[in-house]
Amino acid sequence: MPFFLFLLTLLCNSVSALYFHIAETERKCFIEEIPDETTVIGNYKVMLYDPKTEGYGEYPKIGMHVEVKDPEDKVILSKLYTSEGRFTFTSHSPGEHFICLYSNSSSWFSGAQLRVYLDIQTGEHTQDYEQVAAKDKLNELQLRVRQLLDQVDQISKEQNYQRYREERFRQTSESTNSRVLWWSIAQTIVLLLTGAWQMRHLKGFFEAKKLV
Repeated sequence: MPFFLFLLTLLCNSVSALYFHIAETERKCFIEEIPDETTVIGNYKVMLYDPKTEGYGEYPKIGMHVEVKDPEDKVILSKLYTSEGRFTFTSHSPGEHFICLYSNSSSWFSGAQLRVYLDIQTGEHTQDYEQVAAKDKLNELQLRVRQLLDQVDQISKEQNYQRYREERFRQTSESTNSRVLWWSIAQTIVLLLTGAWQMRHLKGFFEAKKLV
């Protein structure tokens, strides 16, 4: 059952399609947890709101800037695209990747609202198997085997990534436990020193008052 849930999560996370609204130059970012050496493809389309028709229409002059940062905050993609297109990159380290999109600035659509359709695909979902079959001259059975091999490879990458996350979590837990232990020891030492100082101070006070 846990393995089935893992596969279900993998399939759900491999493809994500949505749309959102942004203003001119407004930045919208998404976080994708991606294993290493995984291809990611993003298909997008930008539409401009028209107050006259109260709907969204296509305007080719709109530009869309795409920026991608890896888990170490290094920029691995930064490029200005047209109003509709595709961007692609390959992860080189496992973890959370930040995918940010924002439009260019122009006086003719200044202050307008934009609708952006975005479809992000990872792993074997980035493959166009019709082209693969035509290029490598594969029959239906061979193509199916190729798809299964790609799926197994992606599952292996996801499992490695889960192990990587577990190891990071274990290291964080051990570090936290160690800090709590040392903090407890420090508190105990401070309390003992404070108690000793108070006892000495009280003893001196009583001796000065000739009570002892």
